[in-house]
Order: sequence, then structure tokens, then C-alpha cells
Amino acid sequence: MTDGIATGASQGAHVIQDFARSELFDRTFHEGMELVEETATYLDGGGRQESKLLSRNAALAYASESMRLTTRLMQVASWLLVQRAVREGDMPPEAACEDRYRLGAEDVCRATGSESCEDLPSGLLLLLDRSERLYDRVRHLDRRMYVETAPEGAHPVLAQYDRLRTAFGA
Repeated sequence: MTDGIATGASQGAHVIQDFARSELFDRTFHEGMELVEETATYLDGGGRQESKLLSRNAALAYASESMRLTTRLMQVASWLLVQRAVREGDMPPEAACEDRYRLGAEDVCRATGSESCEDLPSGLLLLLDRSERLYDRVRHLDRRMYVETAPEGAHPVLAQYDRLRTAFGA
């Protein structure tokens, strides 16, 4: 059974390396980094000016949503930088599987604001939408790449039964 787990980890490392070297990674990385830069420019420039014109409630919603936006983008950027480290050989693929390198803060990043978004500037709304779609795609990739999979042909229930039988000596 140990060989099956090792084989699964080895296959996982290949999946991670293959993704890090793929055109999909290149496109996702560039999109993510460009969105981070565009968001920083907006929040430090036009967004700051637009937020000064908002009502008190809309300004609170703006602050909340801009924090959610930056959290979401920092999670994505961090995840993408880990994948790039794997690509460049600065990090072994197995290390990228550690929880601390996985996409996080899902409760914050995926939560929908309770405040009304109708009064928020269109620039912020556009960035929120784009960042949420990017986060969802990266979340899908993260789960697909890092979820432990059973070795090919193994039935998960039977594999669990074999582990229990081995553990209890039956």
C-alpha cells in the first residue's frame, strides 16, 4: 500500500511540474500579475478619488470590497509565484503541496459582500468581477492539482478497507 501512496505522490509531482511548464500557467500567471498591477494602480489613483465622492455607507462598502479584492489577488499571486518557483527549480513540487502554499482565505475571497454594490464605482466592480473569476479558476487548478488521488485502478472504498485491515491486523 505504501508503494501506491508513493506512486500517487510521484504522479502528483509530475502534474505540478507539467502545469508549471504549460502555456496555461503562462497565461494565468501573466493575467494574475497584470490584474494585481492594474488593481494597485486603480486603488492608489482613480479608485481613491472615486471613493471620496461616495456616501458614508457606500464608502464603507468600498473599503470592505477593496480589502476583499486585495486579499483575493494576493492569494492568487502567492499561489502563482509558488508555481513559478517549481517551474524554475527553486522549489520541489512536493513542497508546493504543503498547506501553507495552497490557495487560501476562501471564506474571505469567495464571500459576497453584504453591502449594496450598486453604489460602488464601476472600476471597482469590474476589478471585483475579474478577480473573482481568476480566483475561481486558480481554486479549480489548485484543487485539481493538489487533491490526493488514489492510484489508477484502485477503488477508494476498497483501498480504505485495506488500510484499516492492515492497521488493525485483521
